[in-house]
Amino acid sequence: MLDGLRGEDSIAEQSHLPAKHTLDQLGTERRTFYRWYDRYVDGGQEALEDRSSRPGRVWNRIGAEVQAQIIDMALKQSELSPRELAVRFTDERRYFVSEG
Repeated sequence: MLDGLRGEDSIAEQSHLPAKHTLDQLGTERRTFYRWYDRYVDGGQEALEDRSSRPGRVWNRIGAEVQAQIIDMALKQSELSPRELAVRFTDERRYFVSEG
């Protein structure tokens, strides 16, 4: 699909129709085309290669060491609910976690 939208010889650029009509005929949303176009202008052909949509980093992910500490506390104090465990961990370790 991208092949017809790339570069100087693209279908969208050669068309005598307005961009909206051309993109409608191609079945491509305008915002998608312009996002692709901006990527092409910024990084050339390589910038159009498929990329993972998964974020590279999650801002609120708990590190492996803290996860191990929580699991250790949960195994030692199995009578605690997830909420009670989160409160106790936060109080004792001074590291906020939620029960979710």
